[in-house]
Amino acid sequence: MAFALRRPFALAGTLKQFAKPATPLRAFHSSPLQASSHRFTPPSSAFSGGVLSKSRHVFQNTFRQSTSRSYQSAPGQGFNSAGSGNITQRVLYGAGIFGATLIAINVMFNRETREDGGMPPFERSYLNETFMHTGLGIGIIGIAARAMHMNGWSYRLMAMNPWLVMGVGLAASIGTMIGCRATSPDNYVQKYALWGAFNVTQAALLAPLMFMQPALLARAGLYTIGMMGSIAFVGATAKQEKYLYLGGPLLAGVAIVALSGLAPLVVPATAARTLMVTENLWLYGGLVVFGGFTLYDVQKVLHHARLANAGYIKRDAVNESISLELDFINIFVRMVQILGMQQRRK
Repeated sequence: MAFALRRPFALAGTLKQFAKPATPLRAFHSSPLQASSHRFTPPSSAFSGGVLSKSRHVFQNTFRQSTSRSYQSAPGQGFNSAGSGNITQRVLYGAGIFGATLIAINVMFNRETREDGGMPPFERSYLNETFMHTGLGIGIIGIAARAMHMNGWSYRLMAMNPWLVMGVGLAASIGTMIGCRATSPDNYVQKYALWGAFNVTQAALLAPLMFMQPALLARAGLYTIGMMGSIAFVGATAKQEKYLYLGGPLLAGVAIVALSGLAPLVVPATAARTLMVTENLWLYGGLVVFGGFTLYDVQKVLHHARLANAGYIKRDAVNESISLELDFINIFVRMVQILGMQQRRK
């Protein structure tokens, strides 16, 4: 349940980021016209040569201003021709980030590897099944969020009361998650129905992210996959139960991150430095916390695989995938916000 506490607040960050790009558009529609009306005041001899040269000069300046503003308001459109030629470079850049992250995390946290001769087949199959359900769930969330956005759900969601959205979203998210976890894996229909409802709930809350540029969302997804893939590799190859002790500290960390997300509700707007610290804590502290949860969840999957092989519990890859899905969503939302902040500074 603690994993879902940060989910509804992702909507507030999304709305905040979407609200800011409106200024360049307003400037595009108003500034050139104001400039032209201010400078285009012909005297009585309106058709003299000097007035025509002034008019031509005003028109050229207005065209330059509107062109520059159009590039500023749509930064992704100016790179269509250049970006198509740099796809291979970007793919290699992302692969380099993934490889460097993998090596760094493996050197720092995985110096003591398994001593039992490698991962047994039952652990490997259970981990692969969990990853398959995680990828399927994330795919359902992405497709459902895109469909809701195209049908106008994002606009209606933004027009609603944010407290109502937060309350209903939190109740639906936690309710479907608890119901899915409590259902026996033998009851396939109810299990997968609740799991699908949980994914659709997450998609409804994430639908406003579709207002962001597709290139930014793709980069955030690539970075999230690289980060989680590297950490999952470390968790899968580390010694048995080496990182299961992180459960308690990570719960404390997610509580601190949640409180930092609520800080704008109680901290006055004049305390800009305090609000900046809480925002950085929510962003970068959240990346650390949910990266740690990814490491913990992967080792928990292997621990449950050993218990299921011994007959103590039943294999339930759906329940295991829910935790990893929430880790992915929380990291992805923060990646989107960080990349959006970097893009606005340029």
